[in-house]
Amino acid sequence: MAIKDWPAGERPREKLLQRGAAALSDAELLAIFLRTGCRGRSAVDLARELLAKFGSLRVLLRTGHREFTGIAGLGTAKYIQLQAALEIGRRHWRELLDRGNAIDRPDESRRYLQTMLRDRRREIFAALFLDNRHRVIAYEELFKGTIDAAAVYPRVVVEKALGHHASAIIIAHNHPSGDTEPSAADQAITYRLREALALLEIRLLDHFIIGDGDPVSLAEQGLI
Repeated sequence: MAIKDWPAGERPREKLLQRGAAALSDAELLAIFLRTGCRGRSAVDLARELLAKFGSLRVLLRTGHREFTGIAGLGTAKYIQLQAALEIGRRHWRELLDRGNAIDRPDESRRYLQTMLRDRRREIFAALFLDNRHRVIAYEELFKGTIDAAAVYPRVVVEKALGHHASAIIIAHNHPSGDTEPSAADQAITYRLREALALLEIRLLDHFIIGDGDPVSLAEQGLI
């Protein structure tokens, strides 16, 4: 049964228009995306089954193409649409800071970096380059793969900062495992970058570790 055929009081599209997207459950949001069910199941039935199978909307969204399309009612077209929707969300957050707005509170950069790096399948080391008023100049993903003291090159980070005429930077990397506890390698990278940037009077404001839950700030832990 398609969503348009549901009883008026049970249509998530109308509910969204009347009460806003935040009023919808995960299953209702997913049902809007699915549009139709399969084999006698409505879209919301299928959505509930998917959430029960994967445990959460977040886990479903990070499912790979093969596993996603192996489920009845889902196919490559829906996988592509879902990945495009996720990327639209990331770019929306990116544009909010890329318009030259100043980062006045740590939570602003924390939310932004979490949106960009959470649920990535590989470790990504990224940087926000800021001017002397802490306005965003650029966001760049600099290194990919296993991030450790040998894989992050201070010279590259410094060259990028100079190329952007940055006065300060905020760095971040994700832990695909979900664990946000700073490792000895994380602390070593932070120290090396802080010292290298300080030689050119560029401030390292923070280093965020992105995983499950709230990102961890090394600055808040007194490690910068």
